[in-house]
Amino acid sequence: MLLLKLDFTQYWTTDVLDMQEEKRKELAKKAWKIEEYHRGIKQFCGVEKCQARRNNVQRAHIMMALRAFLRFEIQRIKTGISWFETKVSITRNAVNQFIKKPIYTLG
Repeated sequence: MLLLKLDFTQYWTTDVLDMQEEKRKELAKKAWKIEEYHRGIKQFCGVEKCQARRNNVQRAHIMMALRAFLRFEIQRIKTGISWFETKVSITRNAVNQFIKKPIYTLG
């Protein structure tokens, strides 16, 4: 049997030599919120999926992704429904509407 010990030690780098543990924990919470934001805007709004080459088109894509993310966040705050469930419900509703009344037909 192989025993594996996982080391979850975190190392922090700072130039503030007299930082107290409470301040470090506060900054860690803020850092985690930033990580959640980046994950959300990438996973649910596709900010990194822009294939355009022109600067103005890329900026427009990023701004629309930001706007969509803010809508998801406002919805989460108002209703308590996660970003994932909000996106799934939007997609589910669009598919149901299309099935009831298709705009395009093949053949």
